[in-house]
Amino acid sequence: MELRITSKKIWVCTKPVDFRKSIDGLSELIHSQFESLPTEGIYIFYNRQRDKLKLLAWHGNGFVLLYKRLEQGKFKLSNKRNEVSNIDETQLSWLLAGLDWESMASWKTLEYKGFY
Repeated sequence: MELRITSKKIWVCTKPVDFRKSIDGLSELIHSQFESLPTEGIYIFYNRQRDKLKLLAWHGNGFVLLYKRLEQGKFKLSNKRNEVSNIDETQLSWLLAGLDWESMASWKTLEYKGFY
């Protein structure tokens, strides 16, 4: 069996959260701030210093809580005023790598039909 956590719905909370919260506390935030069920997607939270992320996702019969800490630098997160931001799986990969996923979203792969 392959452990694969994927979702068409990936949300980033645009306000820092108290990182003492675990699955139950984050589930309550999802219900109150995202106005959705914790089983409906992948939810990403960050701390005030922006050097830690927590991802909460449902995996078949239970929750998975993933924690990532950058040893250097800060995560590039949106400064939008709304409570949540939607991203896709590629942007999630960029975010986890510590890259500026918003700037990279406009990057397109060039395709050439002929070379000179």
